[in-house]
Amino acid sequence: MAMKPKKKLPRKKKSAPTKAKAAKSAKPAKTGKPARAAGAEPKRVAEILAKLDEAYPNATCELKHENAFQLLIATILSAQCTDVRVNQVTETLFKKYPDPRSLAYAAPSELEQEIRPTGFFRNKTKSVMGASKAIIEKFGGQVPRTMEEILTLPGVARKTGNVVLGTAYGIASGVVVDTHVLRLTSRLDLTRNEDPKKVEQDLMKIIPQEKWIQFSHQLIWHGRRVCHARKPKCLECNMESLCYAKDKTV
Repeated sequence: MAMKPKKKLPRKKKSAPTKAKAAKSAKPAKTGKPARAAGAEPKRVAEILAKLDEAYPNATCELKHENAFQLLIATILSAQCTDVRVNQVTETLFKKYPDPRSLAYAAPSELEQEIRPTGFFRNKTKSVMGASKAIIEKFGGQVPRTMEEILTLPGVARKTGNVVLGTAYGIASGVVVDTHVLRLTSRLDLTRNEDPKKVEQDLMKIIPQEKWIQFSHQLIWHGRRVCHARKPKCLECNMESLCYAKDKTV
């Protein structure tokens, strides 16, 4: 018996491979400049300045000095050291070394021992002697009166330059940004930056130039007396109603 040929089944058309749409991976957000601090609104800044004037009308630099050169040296020594300790050291230091020439050509080993209590005394000795020598050789024995020139001195950065120009000469070239100013401007939400140079730029935009010098002194006084790093005395602070820092104690 003859077998019937099997019917050929129609071949299934191979479906073209569907290209899976690759999910678009979300691009990481660009880390741009921090947004302007909400607390930097002009009306609030004016209220903060008024409160600082009310609390510290006579705030000034607490480093003892008789002239711009002594203030320069004291400020160099104040790095990582309290003003109280620096004042103790300079009380005898300036009697022994009263001018740039005497410090420029001092015996390094002797100077190191004089300033040892301020810490980092070897590096500070190099800076003090280097700055003194530059003042003699480049500036006729006088501390420069511009930021551009004062920054050429060994051991001098913008903070020191602003202290000397503002306090000794009354020149508002910028805002002094030390550890107290960094802490308080962050707590008061006047800046979202942490780098001192960027913080200074932020403050220069929102603080009137005629207040730059006094503003720094007042914040430093407030930081030392009331707005401490670990346990701020918020109950004693006249800016408490303007402050919404996370680490408030009230």
